[in-house]
Amino acid sequence: MRSTTPRAAFRRFAGVVASAGLLAAGTLALGGPARAAVPEFTLGGPADTALHPYPATGTPQKATLGLTVTNPSEDEENGVLDGEYTVRFDFSKLAGVADVSFGEDGGLDCERTGTTAVCHDYGIWPGLSTLAELDVSAAEGSEDGDTGTLAVTAEAEGATFRAFTARVSIGGPDLSMKRLPLRTELKPGDSQPVPITFTNNGTRAAQGVLLTLRNTRGMEFTERYQNCEYSEDDLGFGSPGAWSTALCTFPGSYEPGATYTLAEPPVIRATERAYYDSFLYRVAEDGTDARASLRAGARFSPGKGAALALRKSPAVRSADLDPDDNQQDVDFHTANSADFAAYGDKARGAAGDTVDVTVGFRNRGPAWIGYIRSGEDVATVDITVPEGASVLSGPATCRGVTKDGQYRENQKAAPRYFCSTPMSVREDADFALPFRLKIDKVVAGASGNVVVRNTFLQDPALPFDPKPANNTASLVLNGEDPGATTGGSTSGGSTATGGSTGGSGDTGATGSASAGSSSTGTTGTTGTTGSGSGDGTGGALASTGTVALTASGAALVALLAGGALFTVARRRATR
Repeated sequence: MRSTTPRAAFRRFAGVVASAGLLAAGTLALGGPARAAVPEFTLGGPADTALHPYPATGTPQKATLGLTVTNPSEDEENGVLDGEYTVRFDFSKLAGVADVSFGEDGGLDCERTGTTAVCHDYGIWPGLSTLAELDVSAAEGSEDGDTGTLAVTAEAEGATFRAFTARVSIGGPDLSMKRLPLRTELKPGDSQPVPITFTNNGTRAAQGVLLTLRNTRGMEFTERYQNCEYSEDDLGFGSPGAWSTALCTFPGSYEPGATYTLAEPPVIRATERAYYDSFLYRVAEDGTDARASLRAGARFSPGKGAALALRKSPAVRSADLDPDDNQQDVDFHTANSADFAAYGDKARGAAGDTVDVTVGFRNRGPAWIGYIRSGEDVATVDITVPEGASVLSGPATCRGVTKDGQYRENQKAAPRYFCSTPMSVREDADFALPFRLKIDKVVAGASGNVVVRNTFLQDPALPFDPKPANNTASLVLNGEDPGATTGGSTSGGSTATGGSTGGSGDTGATGSASAGSSSTGTTGTTGTTGSGSGDGTGGALASTGTVALTASGAALVALLAGGALFTVARRRATR
């Protein structure tokens, strides 16, 4: 049986095209450096997959076994496989235990014969890639406790592969988390208990339990427990300081059909910085691999309070085993506000000079603002360039638009710029935006606006900000202020420094605000010399060194590795 997915067909065609291109390019690269050592790739996937037992009536429930290939190289020239490779599957040791078929996802072009399959694909680039997804279910006649293995190997000319073996078993623990009826409309200072409760709906006991508690910045637990470890690292979700994570371990055997509840429920509280916040709670069987996966390389420290304990209560065995119900979550809205106060800058210079300025806004709190669910920007800084000046370089998060805010293909020397925040802004953030300007002609007192507003251009009000009067500031060139620094980087004078009279204060233009931190730096910035976006035909501005995180939609709404994907559609019109 031969199975060819549309994706496989496309990648095979792309491989042929790529080969032709490489052959054509080879006539120009014969004298180039030799390729690196033979690349090594690693086949992988879940080490263990548990299946629901074969039912007395009806069809067996399928599980998905996702297989991957990892290329550890970061070099796209010498660390890739740009030819075809062959993957071999051996299902013989699953006979009588599990039935396996190829799912619709994955890029392999396969031909199966009995208990083996030979598959082909083209190209392996740096990073982790999906190899195939297998649909696996308990075989008729299998019994609870039966196990078997699936072996995967691969080969290609000029490359080596590390083989992979997956263990498949029938039955096992199935921990199901109960959803809690928590209050979601809060005021700062409100607190409530969190009586975590779960049931083992599986066929066997769980040996040890790992409880994960994750809350965003506006919520906190009133105690840190000694059998939990805590971290406030990002864990790869793109918004530093937004999440706090607790991993709590409970040794022992947790029986099938039994329900367990925390003997003394922890208390969660809305802090003075709370606004939109989320809380996630998850249970899994404990183990070294589970803990390592959830730690994700972050720094954790143990709590010093009392120990959390679980107590058993009688429960009725569930007839519906659901492997996706280990996790629950809740969103809170706290009656609070955040004051985004814009600031501008002043500089002086002669015609032909370049000057550096820093504009932006500070969050004066008390709330932090995070759109963690949707991953959307919190706000936009809308900057109008003063008359007689043009922008040479600025942050990569800014895009040039026309004077009336419409799309502009040529990013060079635009009259107006929209600069996006990330999906969260801390309560102490300084969102500093350094720009390098060229004074094309001297216009005394030339002034532009700096406005922090909603991302919806036609509805600029920030819904959480009760003080709109300070959302606007000025960017002034060659004003009457005798204290402004003069000079220019191209005329032999001293370089004008952004922030000299109205810049970024005690938090420099390091982009720390956009990353959610409040680490201090120097006032203003010296920027980098350059001419904007290169050919001036489009793309981002030349970077001045600002470290600004750009919200990336779906990539930032994953709340926990291996968990469900959550999105919230906060619809907006033209930005």
